[in-house]
Amino acid sequence: MTIPLSTLESSRVGASTRHAPSLHGYDTGLLLLRLALGLTMAAHGAQKLFGWFGGPGLDATGQFFTMSGYPSGRAMAVVAGLSETLGGLGLVAGLLTPLAGAAVVGTMINALAVKWGGGFFAPKGVEYELLLTAGAAALALTGPGRYAIDRALPGLRAHRLAYGVAALLLGAVIAGGVLLVRK
Repeated sequence: MTIPLSTLESSRVGASTRHAPSLHGYDTGLLLLRLALGLTMAAHGAQKLFGWFGGPGLDATGQFFTMSGYPSGRAMAVVAGLSETLGGLGLVAGLLTPLAGAAVVGTMINALAVKWGGGFFAPKGVEYELLLTAGAAALALTGPGRYAIDRALPGLRAHRLAYGVAALLLGAVIAGGVLLVRK
């Protein structure tokens, strides 16, 4: 008994479409990651800038930056707080996602440099900072998904890996420059 070729082809097409990945699932997962990571970073930046959520505020954060070897600790606290707040809010909204992710990555590179000698696990470890860095880098590389403001921007409507790579390189270079002025 022979089965017509057209029957075999149509059964393969049906099988592959039944098990095709859900784009809405990917987009929903990216939205969840953007919300969790972005809100965490925005709140962390607001702690630095405004003392919200039990944070130290700008003066105490500036003193910490000075004790950590950064020149002009208060100015560095403003830069870190703005990078975290604006980068986090950019991730939440899916607005300029590669740059928002790069802002978070650049800030976290400096946080990792400050905390590096304390091992991997809390309370002095770097696992939290590494997780935030990896999540932000992943979002910069993958793009925000369909549930994002970037989808309405002509240049970013179709995310390209090159945008994410370029943004992460920019963030790493700026973070490296900031680290070079640290004592």
